[in-house]
Amino acid sequence: MATEAAQERTSTGRPMRADARRNYERLLAEARTAFTEHGTDASLEDIARRAGVGIGTLYRHFPHRTALMGAVFYGEMDALMARSRELAEAPRPCHALVDWLRAVIDHASTYRGLARAFLSASADSCSELSRCRQPLREAGSALLARAQEAGAVRAEVEIDDLMQLTNAIALAVEQSPEDPELADRLLTLTFTGLKAR
Repeated sequence: MATEAAQERTSTGRPMRADARRNYERLLAEARTAFTEHGTDASLEDIARRAGVGIGTLYRHFPHRTALMGAVFYGEMDALMARSRELAEAPRPCHALVDWLRAVIDHASTYRGLARAFLSASADSCSELSRCRQPLREAGSALLARAQEAGAVRAEVEIDDLMQLTNAIALAVEQSPEDPELADRLLTLTFTGLKAR
């Protein structure tokens, strides 16, 4: 997805050279590892060093931390999109929606700090993380619509509000690693309020 587009073109629209493509991929791989181990506040200098490039090379590919975070997350959304397709025909639409939102929470929790960044990005439609939100929003909208059509979720519930709630739950889970049941409890509470009466 994002990595494919970046591999093919530079910011000037020219095809990316082979060495630049290798640097880009190494930076993404090291960023994934660093964000998983240390959170999204991991040192960019350490990421560049571990990728075997200078910090200037990192900034040429990713002008700021949010750009790097967006590339890492966008490149890994395939699993979430595949899960939404699997659930699209599930016999219980409300459960399908909850299962998918749980997958989003689990994924966001992989990188400490990502949920907070997504909450902040919701106010900035131009940020790199915002482009990650659109495919998720579309996938969630389809699952939400099925649940609403089945009469399981109130008609006035909107996907943007649901995604904000999901990010807030992911942030709460990140802050409470000693409570592995927290996400399920919060999702249950959320859907108790969303159910059609």
